[in-house]
Amino acid sequence: MGLSKPGIKGPKDPKNSPFQAPEGFWVSCPSCHAILQRTHIQENLSCCPECNHHYRVGARRRLDLLLDSKSFVELDSDLSPNDVLDFLDSKPYSERLSASFEKTRLKDAFVSGHGRLRGLPVQVGAFDFSFMGGSMGMVVGEKVSRVFERALEQKQPAIVVHSSGGARMQEGLLSLMQMAKTTGVLSKLRQAGIPYVSVLTDPTTGGVAASFAMLGDIHVAEPNALVGFAGPRVIEQTINQTLPEGFQRAEFLLDHGMIDAIVSRRDLPDYLAKVLRYLM
Repeated sequence: MGLSKPGIKGPKDPKNSPFQAPEGFWVSCPSCHAILQRTHIQENLSCCPECNHHYRVGARRRLDLLLDSKSFVELDSDLSPNDVLDFLDSKPYSERLSASFEKTRLKDAFVSGHGRLRGLPVQVGAFDFSFMGGSMGMVVGEKVSRVFERALEQKQPAIVVHSSGGARMQEGLLSLMQMAKTTGVLSKLRQAGIPYVSVLTDPTTGGVAASFAMLGDIHVAEPNALVGFAGPRVIEQTINQTLPEGFQRAEFLLDHGMIDAIVSRRDLPDYLAKVLRYLM
């Protein structure tokens, strides 16, 4: 009589196993390669509990993590982009907008409104990279401008959390015009002495980085965030030179005086509240 090998016997059909984890249950950290439960990452503010790698998060979750509980009031949610140029690349721009809406349930790549940060009233907005790479078109530019306009009107500090690939090519020159539009409004805010804090997350590039993202009174970045106009690969191909290690990452920018601080997501609300109370 043969003896069975020790171990746990599974069902004949593994698909019906009660021990099978749902799809997407396990995640490999792109930084330390630790195998993690997705729920553990979410509970840790969408950061790796092993190495503190900061995962990208959507605009609404970003604002929930940053602001006081249930204090955020969204504004300008009725604004949505149009395909005014009938732009066509591999597919019509209108189809790309529809696909992004289905994916994110957002009308565009920027969510804005007002709320409280450790009790301090603020005008605030956040980019959502999941909507066409967080690109800036006419609607995004208008909503960013309105954040600054409301800050000026209410005499409240402005905070913008950036995560963007830059200007939206499907809107052509109309998209590039938003760089001038937003910085023009921002100049009025600065003349009035009302603080604007720019929070740079991964990635902040292109026309957004070349305009209001780098015009804050204070620039705060999340750890290892990519911040710059063109990406490192594009720059290397253009100048035919190898870039320094960590080029355009938050730590590199801090060492070279381009930003003021690197702050972990968990510490960001307290840090920003302290800075704004000092500036106000």
